[in-house]
Amino acid sequence: MNEPEPRKIKIFDTTLRDGEQSPGASMNLAEKTKIAQALVELGVDVIEAGFPIASDGDFEAVRDIAKNVRGATICGLARCCDGDIDRAWEAIKHSERARIHVFLATSAIHREFKLKAGKEEIIRRTIEGVRRAAGYCSDVEFSPEDASRTEIEFLRDVVTAAIDAGATTINVPDTVGYATPAQMYSVISQLRKRVSNIDRAVISVHCHNDLGMAVANSLAAIEAGAGQIECTINGIGERAGNCSLEEIVMALRTRNDYYHADTNIVSPRLVPTSRLVANITGMKVQRNKAIVGQNAFAHEAGIHQDGMLKERTTYEIMRPEDVGFTKSDLVLGKHSGRAALADRARTLGYRLSGEQLNTVFAQFKTLADKKKEVYDGDLGAMIEQQIHATPELWSIRSYHVSTGSGETPEVKLTLCRGEEEYTTEMACGDGPIDAIFLAIEKLTGISVVCKDFHVHSVTVGKDAQGEVMVEVEHNGRIYRGRSVSTDSIEASTKAFLNAINRIAAIQNKEEGSE
Repeated sequence: MNEPEPRKIKIFDTTLRDGEQSPGASMNLAEKTKIAQALVELGVDVIEAGFPIASDGDFEAVRDIAKNVRGATICGLARCCDGDIDRAWEAIKHSERARIHVFLATSAIHREFKLKAGKEEIIRRTIEGVRRAAGYCSDVEFSPEDASRTEIEFLRDVVTAAIDAGATTINVPDTVGYATPAQMYSVISQLRKRVSNIDRAVISVHCHNDLGMAVANSLAAIEAGAGQIECTINGIGERAGNCSLEEIVMALRTRNDYYHADTNIVSPRLVPTSRLVANITGMKVQRNKAIVGQNAFAHEAGIHQDGMLKERTTYEIMRPEDVGFTKSDLVLGKHSGRAALADRARTLGYRLSGEQLNTVFAQFKTLADKKKEVYDGDLGAMIEQQIHATPELWSIRSYHVSTGSGETPEVKLTLCRGEEEYTTEMACGDGPIDAIFLAIEKLTGISVVCKDFHVHSVTVGKDAQGEVMVEVEHNGRIYRGRSVSTDSIEASTKAFLNAINRIAAIQNKEEGSE
């Protein structure tokens, strides 16, 4: 007897909307477009590209993605009000497939304290908002915000009205991460049973992770019959984040025997996409993060290693290569050629242009002379640095710093801007890195407030590369810089200058438009 085909669950990715609302995770237009294209390659069904009414920048980003990204439905978020809906349509109308996502709070606490509106008013506004959106496009999603804390009878009435008005997807948000899996199962089950027109819409859920149950609640909703999951790469989002895309996808795929459901996600793209989002947002993935964390397939305990040597499945329920890791981490040395490097880059999920490959190969040769062994992590760090390179208005010619216990650091720094060289000698700072940062500020004339600075090892060993991430504030905007090197001071210098170059590029653009 043939097994029935697994039920297809739509993946609605909101990394560019809810994910960007994570403190410090804001992205520029080019970065958003790059992530949107990566989401298409990953196999995401719907991309929520932003909240067009929120700002001119958000509108431009959504419109740019709608015009240029093909292969997924592009969605714009809107409140249940005319201005929001009109703005959302204006942003997404050029997309290959367009969706307007309208929302309105429905829980008693939101009705009383936020909206100051009764139930009848909520239903009226729902109908008007959905109808207006349906007048623009046939794919309309409605979310009763804070649904998990809404009385089930009222939730039923609102959902029924929304579907009658033209909603084709009903999303049930656990807005504050309050639900439990049993409760979520019950809510979805009751909507399926008690909403007379529910067969005309796909049921979706949008779960937050405030109690650490976003993925569990989403899986419970699938068990109850939901057909779409809203999630983000690496689980980023408001407060404690959202349901993690990679976790929900691999839970369904690994336990297909239980859920009898799957997605269209190309799972070997999970790790590269995770790295892309982490590097663009500056929000690093914790080592023990499920599916994409550095330790997700690491085995240290002797009994585990013994089991793995005898039979992999004793301690691994997934293959690392199924999510985008490679079987062997140690890959290249100084005698390796361009073709080997290009092949390894493709295996790691990167697509390099000829010029990018030439640059990375030159950097690889330099690194291979410094290190005995070049690991996948080293190569990935170099490639990502090249892919996300910022135009170098300022570059480092040379630096020298000397310091000691109880001494003020002395730094000599030479930077280049075009053909011109600028040098300063200073005694300043409370350490060598602080001294270099101050010297860079002096030469470039750009002063910033350092909001975050961290260094971590890219791979293993005393000759491992250090990756430095710097986050600075300038004129109320946040900018991030990143660099890698076997020399942590060099990496810090280049990361800080990378952030300064981002500021200089914005300044040049703004001056040119005046």
